[in-house]
Amino acid sequence: MKNFMKSNNPMFNEKNMSKAKVATLEKKRTGGPIYEEAAHMTISGAVNKTLILVAILLVATFYSYTAPMKIFMPIGALGGAAVFFLASFKPHLAPTLAPLYAILQGLFVGTVSYIYAGMMDGVIFQAVSLTIGTLMAMLMIHKSGIIPVTKGFRTAVSMAVGAIMIVYLISWIGSFAGFTVPYIHEGGPIGIGITVVIIGVAALNLLLDFDNFEKGEQNQLARHYEWYFGMGLLFTIVWLYVEFLRLLSKLQSD
Repeated sequence: MKNFMKSNNPMFNEKNMSKAKVATLEKKRTGGPIYEEAAHMTISGAVNKTLILVAILLVATFYSYTAPMKIFMPIGALGGAAVFFLASFKPHLAPTLAPLYAILQGLFVGTVSYIYAGMMDGVIFQAVSLTIGTLMAMLMIHKSGIIPVTKGFRTAVSMAVGAIMIVYLISWIGSFAGFTVPYIHEGGPIGIGITVVIIGVAALNLLLDFDNFEKGEQNQLARHYEWYFGMGLLFTIVWLYVEFLRLLSKLQSD
């Protein structure tokens, strides 16, 4: 949990980046196997890997949406979390773990989408549109430099992401233990306001994901980090989408 709280996407932190850079440079110097397999990562390579992961997620989402099963939700959520944290400690396994993560997230997203679609007409299109719009807006903000990704900014967003995930974990445990976390799953002004804040944090996390792509190329990290950072961006996109579904549901029920 300490590692999670320090991370930025939350799969990345400065210490890990420094270690990765040193390891990559050492492989270059000695002609080790990692250097021989491929050159260093690039932004375009990371974008391409992310697009592949999104395509895999969409296929898995379509499957779980058209053939819904309740078991898909816990498998996708818990399995995805396990794969996510394994990749955070073993980034060299990302080329294998990232596609698996996309499949598991697809099972989760498809099931969640099916549930919300049964509650509200058109909610899927609205949530997808809001997610894509937020993604494009934050990309433009990042390119313009309006919000610089400083060390302090990274720390603040990281702590916010970590705190939110811990609260969600407590809420999930509470669903089995018989207690609830106030307002998170409720409508009304406070519940809606909390979801809006969470969406804001997720949107800011996109800036860290975009910056990770750039820093990975600048530090000439090994090629497998393209999958690693793509996996982190996929996490944020899925998170945003689910939060938009929750917000739209609360607005309708309010």
